[in-house]
Amino acid sequence: MPRPMQERGTTLLKWSFVGPTLCFLLAFNLFPLVWNVVLGFRSVDLTGGATPFVGGANYARVFADEKFGEAIRLTARFVGLAVALELLLGFALALALQRDFKGKSALLTMLLVPMMLSPAVVGLFWNLILNGNYGILNQALATLGITPPQWTTDRDWKFTSLLLVDLWMWTPFMLLIALAALNAIPKSLYEAAEIDRASRWTVFRRITLPLCAPLLGLAVLLRATDALKQFDLVMAITGPNDPKTQTLSTLLYQVVFRDGKVGLGASFGCVVLVAVIALATVFTRYMERLKERPA
Repeated sequence: MPRPMQERGTTLLKWSFVGPTLCFLLAFNLFPLVWNVVLGFRSVDLTGGATPFVGGANYARVFADEKFGEAIRLTARFVGLAVALELLLGFALALALQRDFKGKSALLTMLLVPMMLSPAVVGLFWNLILNGNYGILNQALATLGITPPQWTTDRDWKFTSLLLVDLWMWTPFMLLIALAALNAIPKSLYEAAEIDRASRWTVFRRITLPLCAPLLGLAVLLRATDALKQFDLVMAITGPNDPKTQTLSTLLYQVVFRDGKVGLGASFGCVVLVAVIALATVFTRYMERLKERPA
C-alpha cells in the first residue's frame, strides 16, 4: 500500500475514535454555553412568547439588583471560610496520618466516606440531624446540659450550619490531596535535615510546606471553584429563599424557576462563570510561579 494511503487510513482511524467524543463534547458542553450567552442578551420568559434583543439590559439589571450584591458577599464569605478551614484541617489531619500505624487504612477509609456521598443526600441527612425539634445533635447537647441552638431556623446559626456541613463533607478531600503531597516528598530530604539537626519547624517551613504547595494550590483551586457554585446543601438545609444563605447559584435558581426570567438568569449564569474563570486563572498563575521558583 502506498505511504500516503496508509497515512490517510491511520488518520481516518484516529478520527473514528476521537470524532464521536468531540461531537459529544460540542453537543453537551460548547453549545449550551454559547446558547446561554445568546440568551443573556435577549428577553426570554420561561412561559414562552417573543424573545426580543435587549442588549446589555439584563446585565445592567444583574448589577443593579441588591440581592445580587448580597449573594456575592455571602458566596465570597462562604468560599473564603470553607476553603481556608478545610485546607487547615485537611493538612493537619494529613500530617497526623502521614506515619504508618495499626488501623490507619480503616480510619482513612472512614474519614473519606463523606466526600463520596451526593451533596443533596448529605444536605437532607444533615437537615434531619440539625432539626431543632427532633434532631439527634440537639438531643445530645441537651443530654450534656447545653442549651441547643436552632441550627436551621435561627438566623444567626443558618450560615454556620451550612459551613459546618460543608467542612464535614469536603475536609476529607483536602486530606486526601495533602496526604498525596506529603507522601510524594523524598525521604532523603528529611534524612538530610535530620543529619543537619534542623528543628521540626525548620523542616516544615523549608521542606514540607514548599514541596506540598503545588498540590495544595490545586486542591484549593478545585474546592474554591466548586464552592462558588454551592447549591445542593443550601437547597436541602435552608432552602433558596433565605437571605442568610442565598448563594449565587440559589439566586440564579430563583430568578429562572420562580420568576421565569430565563434571559436574566442566563446573564446571572454568565457572571458566575466569569467569576469562576477569574478565580481559576489566579490560582493557575500562582501554581505556574511555584513551578518556576528555584529550588
